[in-house]
Amino acid sequence: MPEVEIKIGGRAFEVFCQDGEEHYLHTAAKMLDVEASVLAGQIGRLPEARMLLMAGLMLADKTAGLEDKLREMQIQLADKEAELSRMAARPAPPPQQIEVAVIPPELTETLSELAARAEALADAVEDKAG
Repeated sequence: MPEVEIKIGGRAFEVFCQDGEEHYLHTAAKMLDVEASVLAGQIGRLPEARMLLMAGLMLADKTAGLEDKLREMQIQLADKEAELSRMAARPAPPPQQIEVAVIPPELTETLSELAARAEALADAVEDKAG
């Protein structure tokens, strides 16, 4: 079991941890040190036990707030998943019928004849003007 030195509130502590968990211990100690430094800046020098207790309580308060937020997010996620399941279970809407206007062939022929006459008239006007 490795022995690790950590610093909290400017004080060194020798602690033991499981093999491979040194990184987690240093991370936790850093969090506690940040809180202890805040206390030292606000209150000044505190007895070791009081400093550790207050820093621990501050971290516990932050943790409790985060746990509350996590619970709220889990509830919201469950609500959204239930809504998604309800939406997925609904039957698909009936297909929409779309009607497209069809131009009768007689109209197309008539329009072609009119276009040909208009072109012939335009050519005649150009011939007379020219």
